[in-house]
Amino acid sequence: MLDYELSSIAWVKITCFEGICHLYREQKQSQIYTVSSLTSEIKSLLEDKYPFVWIQGEISNLSKPSSGHLYFTLKDSRSQISAIIFRNLAHHLKFKLENGLQITGMARLSLYEPRGTYQLVFEFLEPKGAGALQLAFEQLKTRLAQEGLFDTEHKKKIPYLPERISVITSPTGAVIHDIMNIIDRRFPSVILEIVPVKVQGDQAEQEISSAVKMLNKRDLSDLIIIARGGGSLEDLSAFNSETVARAVFSSKIPVVSAVGHETDYTICDFVADLRAPTPSAAAELVVPVKRELISEISKLKALLINRMTDRIEAQKHHLLMISKKLIDPKRRIIDLRMTVEDFTQRLIRIIHKTIDHKKDFMSWRVEKLFLFNPLKKKREYRVKINNLNDGLTSRMTSSIQSGRIRLSELTLKLEALSPLSILERGYSVTRTIPGAKVVTSPVGLVQDQELEVILSRGSLRVGLKGIIEHGEKKF
Repeated sequence: MLDYELSSIAWVKITCFEGICHLYREQKQSQIYTVSSLTSEIKSLLEDKYPFVWIQGEISNLSKPSSGHLYFTLKDSRSQISAIIFRNLAHHLKFKLENGLQITGMARLSLYEPRGTYQLVFEFLEPKGAGALQLAFEQLKTRLAQEGLFDTEHKKKIPYLPERISVITSPTGAVIHDIMNIIDRRFPSVILEIVPVKVQGDQAEQEISSAVKMLNKRDLSDLIIIARGGGSLEDLSAFNSETVARAVFSSKIPVVSAVGHETDYTICDFVADLRAPTPSAAAELVVPVKRELISEISKLKALLINRMTDRIEAQKHHLLMISKKLIDPKRRIIDLRMTVEDFTQRLIRIIHKTIDHKKDFMSWRVEKLFLFNPLKKKREYRVKINNLNDGLTSRMTSSIQSGRIRLSELTLKLEALSPLSILERGYSVTRTIPGAKVVTSPVGLVQDQELEVILSRGSLRVGLKGIIEHGEKKF
């Protein structure tokens, strides 16, 4: 039974395989694709099926080559797709693409035929959740803060009473009229200069930054106010640009930022030397009220007069008290003259006493000098030297005489013991040839051996002919 089932299964498999081969042969006879034709057909199917799609995901593997295009991978927890943003769209993005950023966008699905891979070509892109302008605002704010553009150490002091104020704003809005009215009401003498610029639109940030640079180059203003009314984040985008931020930071003239309403914050507010909640508030912050200053000056003037009057009266009273204590100058001169005479007499006595003391000291030194006269000491030492010389000569003569006597005695003893004296008495010394060994015994000598006989005058060279020992002749 088992063998029957196995054979049935094998038969089914063989039958299916033959069917597949048959179908393959029929298809092969009808159409054979090349790689390029198949890829082209798939490309057409994909692009026709998905001309535009809305898609969201996370950016990774972001690449920014020199061509200006942006390449990245869009992924979620399970899949990923290659994506590209061409240069013209990348240049106009309001925010900066980063790895890990969640985005939502509209893209065309395209297949790159040389590699056979499909990719997304984005035509629109924005961050997921927060808008593009808000993200661009946060990214620029973080970067400029890291560079130190918001640090308080770079903030310049706002002048208390500026003579000339330049306001960079739109000449047609209500903002400039509010500022003019408030400054005219508070301090009419201030010179107010209007620098007209666009406050929104494509050219706004360039005009604002150029106006700041122009005012710094001219260097006539004491203060710059950058002002604009409220609006949406898009309306305030010029004041959130890096160009305006760096122009404000580089300004040598103090800058007050008065952009939007009290709750609106822009990059320009963070970089400026002072942030005003509204343009009207900026006018009130930079210019004091003239009437209040005049009133304060009047109060200070009255206070100064009172204090100066009190001070003068006090000095007069002090002068009167001093005048009463002042001594008559003539009497003072007489007293000083007597004091000078007294000091003169005391000085003369001290001088005479000092001279006498010096004279006594000098006399004592002269006596000591005569007492220790070098000539006297010279004569004493000369006598002593002569005595020592005589004693030394006597001792040397005596020592030489004793040495001569001792030398004579030793010479006599030496002559008595000298071998030459013995030879003169008829003795001789016999030595072997060669070797010059003194012969004291016949032992070791041989017949005809040459010997040297030393006499008192000269020597003899002889040959040994025989030896007699104890009366016996050996040879």
